[in-house]
Amino acid sequence: MVVTRNCKRLCRTVLAAIVLMAAFPAFGEEYLSREEFLALAFGDRAPRMETLWLTDETRSAAEAAVGWAPAALRLRYWRDGTSTAWILEDIGKDKPITLGIALSGQHIERVDVLAFRESRGWEIRHSFFTDQFSGLTLAPDGYLSGHIDGITGATLSVRAVERVARLALWLNAQVQG
Repeated sequence: MVVTRNCKRLCRTVLAAIVLMAAFPAFGEEYLSREEFLALAFGDRAPRMETLWLTDETRSAAEAAVGWAPAALRLRYWRDGTSTAWILEDIGKDKPITLGIALSGQHIERVDVLAFRESRGWEIRHSFFTDQFSGLTLAPDGYLSGHIDGITGATLSVRAVERVARLALWLNAQVQG
């Protein structure tokens, strides 16, 4: 009798977990691979990957310019003429968000969420949010040239995307000369 009750409780708990996981599929999900993002950014002419080494001086300059710099020693990017694509990560609340930023000249062409690992804020992956970045540039004060509408309950994720977009614009200016 005790085994049956415990078994029923366990079955209910497992069933509830399955229902919750189905209701919130965005938790820890990859949306785009690197190759898929590069195809969106460059079409079928994806250039070779290049490397930007980050020195202490470069990191300090990035922090002064846009208020944030990654701790990585190197960043990978792709360049075709004046178009570049960056795959960068920033922490939302606790976990990294992987973003693809495609730039043309000095403005943003597209922003894509490649992977989202947080439990909240996954709505940033949708085009109603990411399309706001198209055409924006880096303003002299280190912020974006236009306003980005936030998403209720996703404030930290929205801020992470804005930071990464600003950094990508700044990095693009560095590699473009």
